[in-house]
Amino acid sequence: MMIVTSSTLLILSLSCYISTTTAFVPHHIAPKWGKVNLYESPPKSPGVLEETNFDDVNLARVLGLQRVKKMLRKYKRQRNASETTSLPPPVVAVAAIPATPETIATVATTATTTKSPPLKMIISGAPASGKGTQCEIIKENFNVVHLSTGDMLRAAVAAQTDVGKLAKEYMDSGKLVPDDVIIGVVKDRLAMSDCTQNGWLLDGFPRTPAQAEALAASGISPDCFLFLNVPDSILVERVVGRRTDPVTGKIYHMTFSPPDDEEILGRLEQRSDDTEEKVKVRLEQFYANVDAVKGSYKDIAVDINGADKPDVVAGKVKEAIELSLAAAV
Repeated sequence: MMIVTSSTLLILSLSCYISTTTAFVPHHIAPKWGKVNLYESPPKSPGVLEETNFDDVNLARVLGLQRVKKMLRKYKRQRNASETTSLPPPVVAVAAIPATPETIATVATTATTTKSPPLKMIISGAPASGKGTQCEIIKENFNVVHLSTGDMLRAAVAAQTDVGKLAKEYMDSGKLVPDDVIIGVVKDRLAMSDCTQNGWLLDGFPRTPAQAEALAASGISPDCFLFLNVPDSILVERVVGRRTDPVTGKIYHMTFSPPDDEEILGRLEQRSDDTEEKVKVRLEQFYANVDAVKGSYKDIAVDINGADKPDVVAGKVKEAIELSLAAAV
C-alpha cells in the first residue's frame, strides 16, 4: 500500500501543470507553431525564435536550473549542426543608420575620395568679343584664377621678381617685352598655390604661335581652349560704341548699356583707339595669328558663338567647360 504524502501530491500536480509551456508564455508572444512541449526538440528551422522576451516567467524556478541549462546545451548543438550542414554563410549584421539630412550630407561628402583636378583653361577672341564678361562669369562659376598678361606683368614688376625686374627694363625703355620674359612671368604665376589648387584661366594668351609653343615647352598645357567667334561687323559696333567713366573706370556702351545718370553720361570718354579705323587694324593683327594659335590646341578647342547675348554665351561656355572637366577626370 502506497502512502501518498502532501509532498508527492504537490510534485504530481506540478508535473501535470508544466507538461506544456503555453501556460507560462503570454498569449501575445506564443509561438506560431502552437504549443511547445519542453520534452521535445525545437522545430527544425534555420531561423531563430521570434520572441525571446520571457521576463515574466522564471523558467529556472519552474523547471530547475540544471534542466534549463541542459536544454540550452542541446538546442545549441542542434543549431550548430544545422548551420554547418544546410545554412548559407552567416551574414554580417549592419546597424541601420537613420536617413537624416545630416547623415545624407556626411555620406555624400565621404563617398568621394578623390577631388577633381583643377581646371586649366585659355579663352581667346578678337577685341570686343566679350572675353572680359565671360571671364568674370567663369571665375564665379568655377572659382578659377583669372589671369591676363598685363596684370601678371604689373604684379611681377611690383613684387620685384627676377622676371619682373627684367620685364621692367623693357617696359621702361619703351620696348615690347619679349616672349621668353612673358613666358617666365606666366610660368611663375601659374606655379603659385592659388592656381595649383583652384585652377586658372588665361585671358587672351597666348596671342602668337611662338607663345603657344613656348608654353608647351614649359610644361603648361590647358584642358580647354575656348574661342569666342564674333563677326567683324558686330566687333566694330561694340568697339566704336564703348565709353569709359574717368571717375569710376566703369565701361559703358552707348547702344547696349548706356548709363541712366545724365551726369555720368556727360563725362564719358572714348579711348583713342576705339575708332573704326583702328579696330580694323587690330583685327588684322589678331587674324594673322589666331589660326596658328588655335592649331596648337585643336584637340581641346571649342568654338562658341560670341554674338549671342552674354547669358546665352555663358551657358554655352559653362557646358563646354563641364565637358572638358569630365574628360579630364
